[in-house]
Amino acid sequence: MFYRRRLPHWQPEDKPVFLTWHLKGSLSCRRYPPPSSQSAGKAFVWMDRFLDTTRAGPFWLRMEPIAALVVEAIFFGQDELGHYDVGAFVVMPNHVHLLLTPTTPVEKLTRRLKGYTAQQANRILGRTGEAFWQAESYDHWVQRIARYIENNPVGASLAAKPEDYPWSSAHPVVAIRRQDCRRGPHDSAQHIDPGAPSEM
Repeated sequence: MFYRRRLPHWQPEDKPVFLTWHLKGSLSCRRYPPPSSQSAGKAFVWMDRFLDTTRAGPFWLRMEPIAALVVEAIFFGQDELGHYDVGAFVVMPNHVHLLLTPTTPVEKLTRRLKGYTAQQANRILGRTGEAFWQAESYDHWVQRIARYIENNPVGASLAAKPEDYPWSSAHPVVAIRRQDCRRGPHDSAQHIDPGAPSEM
């Protein structure tokens, strides 16, 4: 399946897909990749480096309750909804990287994941009627990108080693949880509502 908004979206069936999305306001409309970034890959690298190094914009994902909420929602989509199998992920201060193999259309699973986390994060922040995530996500078909995802906090000087960063699939606690999930549903995700709220 192929569709296009501002970014290209290519979704082959039964293949890993790399998703990334960021907080609304973390990448200004005047700060999109320069014209020299002609390929989608180069544009993504430019955007990711900008998000890792910027000192401006919102950083709500630094807040433990919000970062934990996003991690729980990622596992809920896998364990309870069965929308995908998680390969790797990391929740950075202003953006999220997620490698998954979808079992449902990517547009549907991202709408539910972003919609739920936006609603709950805005509740934590005491905000109403405001967008939390940027409307569009970057997705790209990849075979081997887990190492890149889990090394993102190291490149951004947030951790010395991938396993030191708590909001990542590289962290030992998350690795243990992933093993538990393969044996059966994870009880701690039961409180998450699978509905798709409209706020993003």
